[in-house]
Amino acid sequence: MGQPTIPGVLRAAAERFGDVEALVDGSVRLDFTGLLKRVQSVALAFAARGVRPGDRVAVNLPNTWHWVLAALGAHYAGAAVVPVNTRFTGVETVDLLRRSRARALVVAGDFLGTDRYAGIREAAPDGVPELDTVVRVPLEGPLPPAEGTLSWDEFEALAGQVPLAQIEATADAVKPDDVSDILFTSGTTGRSKGVLSAHRQVVEIAAAWGECGRLTEADRYLVINPFFHSFGYKAGIVVCLLTGATIVPQAVFDVKAALEVIERERISVLPGAPTIFQTLLHEPSRAGRDLSSLRLAVTGAAPVPVSLVERMRAELGFETVLTAYGLTEAVVVTMCRPGDEAEVISRTSGRAAAGFEVAIRAETGEIVVRGPNVMLGYLDDPEATAKAIDADGWLHTGDVGVLDADGNLTITDRLKDMYICGGFNVYPAEVEQCLGELAGVRDVAVIGVPDERMGEVGKAFVVADGPLDEQAVLGFCRSRLANYKRPRSVEFVGELPRNASGKVLKRLLDKEKI
Repeated sequence: MGQPTIPGVLRAAAERFGDVEALVDGSVRLDFTGLLKRVQSVALAFAARGVRPGDRVAVNLPNTWHWVLAALGAHYAGAAVVPVNTRFTGVETVDLLRRSRARALVVAGDFLGTDRYAGIREAAPDGVPELDTVVRVPLEGPLPPAEGTLSWDEFEALAGQVPLAQIEATADAVKPDDVSDILFTSGTTGRSKGVLSAHRQVVEIAAAWGECGRLTEADRYLVINPFFHSFGYKAGIVVCLLTGATIVPQAVFDVKAALEVIERERISVLPGAPTIFQTLLHEPSRAGRDLSSLRLAVTGAAPVPVSLVERMRAELGFETVLTAYGLTEAVVVTMCRPGDEAEVISRTSGRAAAGFEVAIRAETGEIVVRGPNVMLGYLDDPEATAKAIDADGWLHTGDVGVLDADGNLTITDRLKDMYICGGFNVYPAEVEQCLGELAGVRDVAVIGVPDERMGEVGKAFVVADGPLDEQAVLGFCRSRLANYKRPRSVEFVGELPRNASGKVLKRLLDKEKI
């Protein structure tokens, strides 16, 4: 493979797998040789626009072939990728662009009926400092021109302005310890933090994931997990480059479309949150589909009942079902292995992977992890980095768990208030901060409550200081928070339970003991 960098992995994939299909998205079908050529073209276009090694390129797209080419092209041009959550509002996106000092942005011109770039312009009418290239990608039909932007075709046509030898030298110069990406993750303070990872870490983690799943060039991988999340990007795209598996992205999970793609493309690998598999199992049209190609499911991020594991094997035909545990700061910490019993897969998140040590702090039960693939740190935040990674190199996860005699990790609780909605982390402090700006809200606390489809959804407990109803509270969040962060219900209370120091006792809210 040569250097453990993403450009090195891409080149090695083209050499090893050649005419094996690498990327299939609608009418776009590229083999590994063709993928390398298209990535080189995008890298040349970035270089023509002045993107230099060490710059940051933001990608605000759903799972499409454009995301794959944009991210890999940015890496090939020596830049770090800043994935942007497509569910973010314009305000949230502008915050990431400013803090990452992005030089270029590749953004969906239309996605789910919304002009993503229009939202950015509305939030930042005077522009974003340092951002001098914006590529608008049409996803749902032709786009009207937007001043100061390039269409995807216009952008890629710039490749001829730069000699190929120049971009090859740039790719050669990428080092394993260079920053490959900055993934933003919210903290309990409510302010997102940019997690810095190196190329070698991305490659090593993806290699470990692929080894646990025993992926090969015979596999075809339906990537439903968003590319802006480490699961879709690092345990998706990069895993496929390493193993020769075919990337088949799905922009938005639609159960009928997913079943059709599984049958048509002979999908063998399907990771996702438990809600994905529950939805597949409950879909009436599944009975008429040939799902015999499915062999590997990887799930987690929410409780996985033994009955679900057993049904995934018996009714969906998965030969192997694995669970895993990770976080943006470490991506994949533990993972089950093929052959593990259903009880182990359901009850635990498996054993340490990717060179990690896993330990439990006796005094708190907190899970701490250490190893070469712990993040480099938080962007421009040494204080938060020092708080997260102690002097001995242990990353404090904020999760509580136990290890069994075989080293299998079971997540039992969270030190933080974070809950998981549809596979996405939600930090109540951020939602509470937003609701605190609503006139009439005197006090507010948000918790996650069980939901059959999403795992957990938000519930807001509001102390009102004036006339206020549930619809007003939920409507206020609609333009300010991504969909998965928005509370689904509101309960008005006279006061919030607090301890002597004034901290809200959320466990009492959870039990509705107001």
